[in-house]
Amino acid sequence: MEDGMDLDEIMNDASYTLGASERAKQENQAILDELERKKRARSLAVPTDDGRVRARLRELGEPITLFGERAADRRDRLRYILSQMGVERGIPVEDESDSEGEDQEEEFYTPGPLDLLDARRKLAEFSLPRAAERVSYQRAESTLPLSRIVEARKKVFAEVKTFNILGTQVADDRPVSQTRFSPDSKMLATGSWSGSVKVWGIPNCDPRMTFRAHSDKVGGVAWHPRATIGQDAAAVNLVSGGAEGDLHLWSLANDQALATLKGHQDRVCRVAFHPCGAYVGSASFDGTWRLWDVASAKEILLQEGHSKEVYAIEFQDDGSLVASGGLDAIGRVWDLRTGRTAMVLDGHVQGIYAIDFSPNGYQIATGSGDDTIRIWDIRALKALHTIPAHKSTVSDVRFFRTSNRFQPVPHLMDPLPSGLYLASAGYDGFVKIWSADDWQLLRSLPTDAGKVMSCDFSKDGKFLASGSWNRSFQLFSTEKALDNMS
Repeated sequence: MEDGMDLDEIMNDASYTLGASERAKQENQAILDELERKKRARSLAVPTDDGRVRARLRELGEPITLFGERAADRRDRLRYILSQMGVERGIPVEDESDSEGEDQEEEFYTPGPLDLLDARRKLAEFSLPRAAERVSYQRAESTLPLSRIVEARKKVFAEVKTFNILGTQVADDRPVSQTRFSPDSKMLATGSWSGSVKVWGIPNCDPRMTFRAHSDKVGGVAWHPRATIGQDAAAVNLVSGGAEGDLHLWSLANDQALATLKGHQDRVCRVAFHPCGAYVGSASFDGTWRLWDVASAKEILLQEGHSKEVYAIEFQDDGSLVASGGLDAIGRVWDLRTGRTAMVLDGHVQGIYAIDFSPNGYQIATGSGDDTIRIWDIRALKALHTIPAHKSTVSDVRFFRTSNRFQPVPHLMDPLPSGLYLASAGYDGFVKIWSADDWQLLRSLPTDAGKVMSCDFSKDGKFLASGSWNRSFQLFSTEKALDNMS
């Protein structure tokens, strides 16, 4: 009898687990369906003339106006109603803005400086051997037995699931907008809305340096690729961007800016070093992203292409591509060697606030105000996965990557390989870690700090840091790292 009861309990538990899993799938599918509807609504063409909008609403049997409704609101309501009816993009809808003989979109070119031509040649010389190295590694990895890969990933994910809060450090008197680990994993740089950039020792979170030059909120900080692992402390080790529109280059030898990069006409949101370390990219509210030469502290490329503010920017590890994300809900992948658009990331229904290349070179993760992460494949030129990641804005996404891009072929999967998982930060107060093969949630870490504005992995895989609205940053670590520290 007891055995029978035990069996019944097991069956009930199994049924409950399957039911919960099925409900979770249905909830995720409902979220994805609603996002798809919003995307379809955003792409629908509706009349711009208010009279035509009212006439179309009357045809559909809807009120032609609501109390307090403005013309723009009425137009949005029509778009929503049409999307609810399942109207597809190809429906013929008259648009007052349409003109006869509308010119087809064509590529156009503007003259660039000789410095840009020289930079494109250097970027090609730098990126091509790195791409060949990556492809060679991936070919060797493809020959490994599947059982070995599965076993190694289970081992990695088991450790990732042990991430827990190690401590919280009050970093400033205003929100901490970005956190980035140094290449040697021994320091953490934070940028704050107070306009300051600070460097902290890890894991003790002891203050090392404070840089003050920005007159407005710091939106982005980035380490030179060789900072702390070969770069002279007196040379450029850090870059930061502020809301006053300037970028500053910093050394680790003193707290005075080595150079100030001026050119943006509005707030600088995110900054990134090119993998070669000779160039810096910056995204701005002036609708452009720009490429700067570190040695001369001059702008060599001003790139337009977004219809609204550009918020995020990141370089591919090979060094041939750069991705930008804007508040127009569009991301773009640019070929640095030619200046052409390689791919348009069109799928989010709200602005893109975070973007990162996978170390595998062909996948991109974007985080958006629509609360989702999308995974894009450059080879297929489309989004392959949509992750309903957070209950509020996804503010940052970061793939785990090691200091050394690839281990020698005999040591594949050992130690931790780059790109096996990624972290996301959300305005719902959570930092989450996702597997990068099936995009399943591995670990959800509450911060109790309000909006989480940034996150980053250390290169040794031991730590995860997040910057928060409540003026602090949080440091998480694995159980293995904790045991080694004790």
